[in-house]
Amino acid sequence: MDEERAAGWFPAAGTAALDAIVRTPERAGILLDFDGTLGPIVERPGLAVLAKGARAALTRLAARYRVVATISGRTQEELARLVDADGVRLVGLYGLGTESVSADVISAVGAAAAEVEGAWVEPKGPTVAVHFRAAPDAEAAARTLKRYLAPLAGRSSMELAFGKRVVELVPAGRPLKEGAVERIVDEERLSMALYAGDDVADLRAFAALDRACASGRLQLAVKVAVRGADTPAELVAAADIVLEGPEEMVEVLDRL
Repeated sequence: MDEERAAGWFPAAGTAALDAIVRTPERAGILLDFDGTLGPIVERPGLAVLAKGARAALTRLAARYRVVATISGRTQEELARLVDADGVRLVGLYGLGTESVSADVISAVGAAAAEVEGAWVEPKGPTVAVHFRAAPDAEAAARTLKRYLAPLAGRSSMELAFGKRVVELVPAGRPLKEGAVERIVDEERLSMALYAGDDVADLRAFAALDRACASGRLQLAVKVAVRGADTPAELVAAADIVLEGPEEMVEVLDRL
């Protein structure tokens, strides 16, 4: 990053917070979403890749900071393949565990997805996702899927979690990214933490950082929104720092 850009890249408060984290890496955690944050959003999950330079940056950070973690709805195996950076803690499936959605629920989700052109189903152990990135009308697709899936979720002790042109059935009342953030903060006894994400689920992670600060468990938290297509305005409004895409995220990781 050139000096002129660095000088005006962040609000003053964001720059000061990053500098504080850089000065005390032994007490700090770097917690990161994957899709849309460390790599671009793609048509199909299997096409995902890390942004250029991200793996090297993560490896350097993991050697310096108390903890560097990637928290995602992807499976543990997918994260291991995609991140492949020494020392990075991987939290797949939001840390929900290994239980599986029943075959009957997956079948019913498939029937609902069949009502939307271009939609397809991805069972992921304790969750099941319906992707509709290929639907010709994303808003109409989301409405249709909600209409079919909300009653099914209610009958199955699950709830709907919408993301960027995807909706997941997840266990009702269970913490998702926020639970993973809270566990890492407590297990690693962090004093400072940065979390970066790009989607509505990352608001839960932001809220977890706010609660940790309010309770005194964290002294400092930095909330980073990585803006891309369909990033919710609420996430941008809640962030301390706003970046434009995974490439800028990599630049911040290099700065850290």
